[in-house]
Amino acid sequence: MNEPFIISVFYKGKKWDFEARLQKWGFSHRFLVEVEGAPLVFERDEEGSYRAVLFPETAREKNQVIDAGLLKAIAGEIQSILS
Repeated sequence: MNEPFIISVFYKGKKWDFEARLQKWGFSHRFLVEVEGAPLVFERDEEGSYRAVLFPETAREKNQVIDAGLLKAIAGEIQSILS
């Protein structure tokens, strides 16, 4: 069930591949995706779209900012996989 798979997105003229895992989360699910070395959770928001959640301690440790457009591209790909 928790086998990793690859999510591929094209963003700013480049193909990006991310290892992801699907997790059951209560009565729902979420995706764990590592983006630029930071573990992110993609979960559904109130409108049913996917949003990225970055753990604050991870962001501080790595002192990084991840491109919001890239996160939207990943969320869009997750949405299209499930459609």
